[in-house]
Amino acid sequence: MTLAILVAISLMWISVAILFLGKGEAKGTGAITGFVGLVVVFGAFVQTALFNDPFTGGLLFAHGLLYCTVAYALLAGLEDLRSVGNVSLAVAIISFIYMILFFTGGTAADGSVLIARSYYFAFACLGYTILTLEVWLNAYGKLKASAVAWSLIIWVPIGLWIPAFMLMSKGALPF
Repeated sequence: MTLAILVAISLMWISVAILFLGKGEAKGTGAITGFVGLVVVFGAFVQTALFNDPFTGGLLFAHGLLYCTVAYALLAGLEDLRSVGNVSLAVAIISFIYMILFFTGGTAADGSVLIARSYYFAFACLGYTILTLEVWLNAYGKLKASAVAWSLIIWVPIGLWIPAFMLMSKGALPF
């Protein structure tokens, strides 16, 4: 389920990036952002409750709620985006924690694996951390929207499509 969610997230990232480059309009972009945010939050519930995977669910919840916040800002026409930036800062911290956990992995006292080590997902979470820090900086007027846009466009294949399509088709990540 999470792999399909990564593909869905790419729709939002590309749409927001194009909007930040001055093409498109806020309400349509807000709609796809809201749809993706709801899908991600719903997926987080399913991942946590049905698949008994609160680790993945937690990362999905954080990002899904950020996407819902961005959707609201776009649909409501908010001019002061610092509240979006504040949520994005929290998600950056969460993504950084996930990066460390993916890099180190985690085992229970009995030696069973709680968190599988994944250098690629640690790398992806580093990218998510940087992107959400960029959103925070943009919301506070410290980074141009075009810089965020190009980061999103560059990171779609690296952080979303490569892990999603490689795991769906090959069952393995590049590293």
